Amino acid sequence: MKGSQDRISDLPQDTIEKILTHMPIQDALKTSILSTKWRHCWKGMPKLVFDDKYLNTSSSSKEIKKYKFVNAIFHVLMLHNGPVLEFSISINIDTEIDDEIYQIILHLSKSKNIKKFISKFWSNDVMKLLFFKRYKLPSVFFSLHGLEHLHLTHCVIELPLTFNGFITLKSLKLCNVNITLKTLQQLLTNCPILEEFILIGSQNNSIALGNKCTFLELSKCLPSVHVLKISKYYIKQFAKGSMQKLPTLLVHLRILFLDLCFLKQDELSNALSVIRSSPNLEKIKIELCWIHMLCGQETCKGLLDLQDYYLGMKLDRLEELEITSFHNHALEMEFVKLIMAKSPMLKKARIKLNSDVSVDQENKILRDLFRLTFPRASLGVDIIVER
Repeated sequence: MKGSQDRISDLPQDTIEKILTHMPIQDALKTSILSTKWRHCWKGMPKLVFDDKYLNTSSSSKEIKKYKFVNAIFHVLMLHNGPVLEFSISINIDTEIDDEIYQIILHLSKSKNIKKFISKFWSNDVMKLLFFKRYKLPSVFFSLHGLEHLHLTHCVIELPLTFNGFITLKSLKLCNVNITLKTLQQLLTNCPILEEFILIGSQNNSIALGNKCTFLELSKCLPSVHVLKISKYYIKQFAKGSMQKLPTLLVHLRILFLDLCFLKQDELSNALSVIRSSPNLEKIKIELCWIHMLCGQETCKGLLDLQDYYLGMKLDRLEELEITSFHNHALEMEFVKLIMAKSPMLKKARIKLNSDVSVDQENKILRDLFRLTFPRASLGVDIIVER
């Protein structure tokens, strides 16, 4: 139409960059045909996300899929002419590209601008993920000194002798990684402003923590952490040996996620010690073992045996408590009542029941929680019990 405006070409440059940032990389490349103004815009995208799930290569062999995926990454990196602030790569575990990952990281290491790095391996076959041979993170990766957010999965982490730390790192997420306690301590110690630390994994992970390791060693490395999440397979390792009182308060800790079994005294004592040492907690989320038979023999009979771990506990800022896979064992109910007795600002207590809990047991839980016969610091707490 005569006189019609090309509104796409008239968009401001910063708007174009925001649009491209929210598009898959293959779609962003296609925008180069929209107009002259858009032709080279993708070359300055600060956020690069590569995910081989979106490759339209269903009929191709593994080798062709790998070639297309790797070729697309190097094509973008070679023609990119702006700072890369965020780089994310998601790869099927059937795609063996260890050497290519090294080349990619080597290319990124030449830039001092990258702030966020995400590396994920995925598979629709859970068993493949469990027994997946993890790749060793190349030493050149640790030269990315400007990182602020780091998310790594299914890799082996060994720090080079020249590692000077990630002094700007704020968030560290490690999923299914192989790492020794010494390496983990060295890594965390050299992240002085770390605010979020997540360590999750499955039964086949390897973390050499030694026979007497507890949260004591971990807490010394996390003086500034705001968010802490640790899954049960690492909890079991950290809970070995006798627990000691934490040397310093985790005064910055606001959100705590723990995955553990209440029937194991060492795991529960560690959890209580961390909670007691975190006076400014605002949210506690506990994920209980969904099948207690997997925990082995019970070692904890009641909270009275663990008084040393919660005497003096004050949770003056706690607003939310969430427990999943609640079985209604006596110890679980004791824990809920303990937290409610110590939390004057508690607003919500959400209890998600295990599927094995019967209707009669559910009614008993409701009666126990809504009776005012046990001391609770906050009378206005909203108690939610759900399947």
